[in-house]
Amino acid sequence: MADTMTLFTSIGLSEQKAKETLKNEALSSALKDAITQAQRVHGPSGVDKAMGTLLYSMVSRLKDLKRLAFLSDSIAQRKICTELQLAAALDFVKGHPQDPINQKEFEEACGVGVVITPEQIEDAVESVIKKHKEQLVKERYHFNMGLLMGEARAALKWADGKVIKNEVDMQVLHLLGPKTEADLEKKPKVMLQQLFGKYGEVTTGEGKSLMEQLRGEALKFHKPGENFKTEGYVVTPNTMSLIKKHLEITGGQIRTRFPPEPNGILHIGHAKAINFNFGYAKANNGICFLRYDDTNPEKEEEKYFTAIRDMVEWLGYKPYDVTHASDNFQQLYDLAVDLIRRGHAYVCHQRGEELKGHNVPPSPWRDRPIEESLVLFERMKKGLFAEGEATLRMKMVMEDGKMDPVAYRIKYTAHHRTGDEWCIYPTYDYTHCLCDSIENITHSLCTKEFQARRSSYYWLCNALDVYCPVQWEYGRLNLTYTVVSKRKIIRLVETGVVRDWDDPRLFTLTALRRRGFPSEAVNNFCARVGVTVSQTTTEPHLLESCVREVLNDTAPRAMAVLEPLKVTITNLPENSQSDVRVPDFPANEAKGSHTVPFTRTIFIEQSDFREVMEKGYKRLTPEQPVGLRHAGYVISVQKVIKDAQGKVVELEVNCCSSETAEKPKAFIHWVGQPLVCEVRLYEKLFLHKHPEDPSEVPKGFLSDINPHSLQVISSALVDTSVKGAKVFDKFQFERVGYFSLDPDSTADKLVFNRTVTLKEDPGKI
Repeated sequence: MADTMTLFTSIGLSEQKAKETLKNEALSSALKDAITQAQRVHGPSGVDKAMGTLLYSMVSRLKDLKRLAFLSDSIAQRKICTELQLAAALDFVKGHPQDPINQKEFEEACGVGVVITPEQIEDAVESVIKKHKEQLVKERYHFNMGLLMGEARAALKWADGKVIKNEVDMQVLHLLGPKTEADLEKKPKVMLQQLFGKYGEVTTGEGKSLMEQLRGEALKFHKPGENFKTEGYVVTPNTMSLIKKHLEITGGQIRTRFPPEPNGILHIGHAKAINFNFGYAKANNGICFLRYDDTNPEKEEEKYFTAIRDMVEWLGYKPYDVTHASDNFQQLYDLAVDLIRRGHAYVCHQRGEELKGHNVPPSPWRDRPIEESLVLFERMKKGLFAEGEATLRMKMVMEDGKMDPVAYRIKYTAHHRTGDEWCIYPTYDYTHCLCDSIENITHSLCTKEFQARRSSYYWLCNALDVYCPVQWEYGRLNLTYTVVSKRKIIRLVETGVVRDWDDPRLFTLTALRRRGFPSEAVNNFCARVGVTVSQTTTEPHLLESCVREVLNDTAPRAMAVLEPLKVTITNLPENSQSDVRVPDFPANEAKGSHTVPFTRTIFIEQSDFREVMEKGYKRLTPEQPVGLRHAGYVISVQKVIKDAQGKVVELEVNCCSSETAEKPKAFIHWVGQPLVCEVRLYEKLFLHKHPEDPSEVPKGFLSDINPHSLQVISSALVDTSVKGAKVFDKFQFERVGYFSLDPDSTADKLVFNRTVTLKEDPGKI
């Protein structure tokens, strides 16, 4: 085991990632074989980190292991050098399962040996810009630059996306010149909520806000008291009198509820449910209950109750009342007794395993006498049966064909609110509609998978002769590159892949808050997705786009250097110091500013200096000066200082006023007398869009973890304007991204999470 651990870390895996890999026997064995194969080409020390990353990525995504040696050789021989080529290679072997592989076709399909010259990139970008020149000149920097990137990349499939981006930036700057004040103004855009109507069609004209989408008229929902007008609603001889009594209690007010189970943390899909339930009530001057469906004491914990309410309030909603299904345990029991008396329920002794699936054999106890079931149900309540020895079942067939669903089961587990008072607990199928009835809910809004339970919902209310609300279904919201099931998140926590439910790589609401996503952006995202009946699956970049739009207006600017390079300004005195005023919001300086000390020693990003000049590089080199943002200075390299290993560790420069110097090609950020902070950079947690899909990830979601989903920079330098920040305060670190202060921060060291990059990287998957 220790030897394998050493082998895995030798190719660049972190110790934690190596340990996680070892827990997966199949993945561990395949990776070991791949490394051994590569070492036959390069020797034991010849597999570097770049090659190791490709080997790990290949092994975790490869479905047909008979191609392992072939692909390992291709990586070791540096025929496959990039993720783009690897993706093409995996696609090729998947589409060519027969031996032998045609080497020539494989190499053509994967771009092996294809060299894209700077001149080709320059010509391709020039051609794309020429094509869109008229619109580009008209819209200037408000033009969608991603279109230029996309077309240039399509023309040069195997080119480095970053190099193309640099060339696009340079040619656009050459065509349009520097940004003007007008360019810095936000482009007037369609409201965030120009969204989707009920059936997913895009609205036209001025977009609809979430509240507009949720108006009763827009959704064509029934009016309070007109339940019977809804298609599929079952009318009984007592329906009208029950509705009349209901209206006397509610006064015709709309009532909804958000009913989560307190056995896990809410995720992004719940955000849509919260917005729909609370939003529909708010949009129509109604009320919404937060009701905990606490009918399974084995899985419920107090921390979940607290976290659920926190997240509802974080999204900006206040429940009319907080209730629990357990508030109604006695009433629910009395109704169950009534159901037996009416001949609609019976005590059954079939075991749990016999009741699974849809082809369940009929219960031999279905027609037992009512009095016998009443006695047995009372004995269940008194604890005279073992768990699984008896259940109470309802005499009805659900829409999906399931017959006689269970209403009560025995659990000898203390309840967090009622203690040991009960040893029988009601199921969702029994509890849900009756609690809706007890709370006089008008619109029972739930996701599409509950459509199969609509008939049982109506049946049970009518069988007991109680008020029957109307159930309406909407499409649930799903995101790619993540998992949201409680069971799978628990596995991620238990295996050490993530720290807890609020790990910023997850899409739980507590995780999004910790990462720095504003609640307003989450609500805007739900509005942008829209109130759809069909299920929605979208990619995280749409949510991230909503985050950027909010943070651009609300996150004050600061300067931070993640990989510092020391710069000494030799023509300033030893103790020289002046204060540079930096606007918190450059597009609106009236919103405030802060000062950053400008001293003889400052720090810049290592990536903002190159010792050897390259075509298209606009920042600092020994031959090329660069401007310092906000400082009013241009610096020029005088001396490059290196350590014993030849690494550049310091620059000695001269500075002069930007008013007298020739205008530099670029301005870079910097820090002086900074705070040393920890910065955490996050990427997608999974490598594939659908990590739970066996056809896409045959070895299971735990085999699909992105080894680079978290990068911790322990000694980043941030300007002192962030010193008084509170947990969850948000900033834009200029030219770097949006960041939020993490709860792990201490008085001695602040910790920042990268919320999102400044703009979507078109080179990402």
